[in-house]
Amino acid sequence: MALAEKKNDYTPGTEADRRLLAFETWHDYLDDFIEVADLRNLRSLISARTIAALGYRSSGETLQEKEFYARRAVINEIVYPTLTPYVLASEGAQPRDPLARELAMRERSNRIGNLQTIIFVRHFTKSGFEISGYIDYAHRLITEDWTPFFRINKQLWPAAKDLGYFHWRHGTVRSNITRNYKVQP
Repeated sequence: MALAEKKNDYTPGTEADRRLLAFETWHDYLDDFIEVADLRNLRSLISARTIAALGYRSSGETLQEKEFYARRAVINEIVYPTLTPYVLASEGAQPRDPLARELAMRERSNRIGNLQTIIFVRHFTKSGFEISGYIDYAHRLITEDWTPFFRINKQLWPAAKDLGYFHWRHGTVRSNITRNYKVQP
C-alpha cells in the first residue's frame, strides 16, 4: 500500500481551473481575453468585454459570470481549504488500556497529517471465528466518534470499510481505498 497522491484526487477539469485563481472578478477574467487591438478598434472596454463574454476571443470555453464564480470557489476551497477546528477525543481521558494510551498519544499528529498510523486488530467471536483488519487511524478519526473508545474503553473492532478487512466465518475479504492510502494490485 502506498500513500495516495493528492493531485490525483481531482478531475483534470478541476486541475485546469487553477488558472481562475489569478482573477479576482469575472471582469478581470474577461479582460484577459481582450487585446490592445480590440480596445483600439472598438474604443470601449464594455464592448470588448461583451465580445469576450460571447466567446469570440477564445479558442476554448469562455465561462459565464455565475459559472466563473462557482468554479473559482471550488478551486479556491481545494487549494486553500478552510480550516475546520477539531476536538481531540482523547483530551482529558485517562485510558487504562495500552492500545488506547498509544492511540491517544498519536491522535493529534494523525488529525493534522504529521503522522500516519495503521492499526492491525484481530478479534475472535464467541464461536471462535476470526475478524481482523487494518485500520487507517487518521481516516477513522474523521469518519467516526472516538470518544467512547477513550472514555468508556469501548473495544476497537475492524469494520468492512477499513483499509483491510477479513471475516473468516462469512468469507469476507475486503481491501478499501481510504483518504490516505490506496491498495496496489
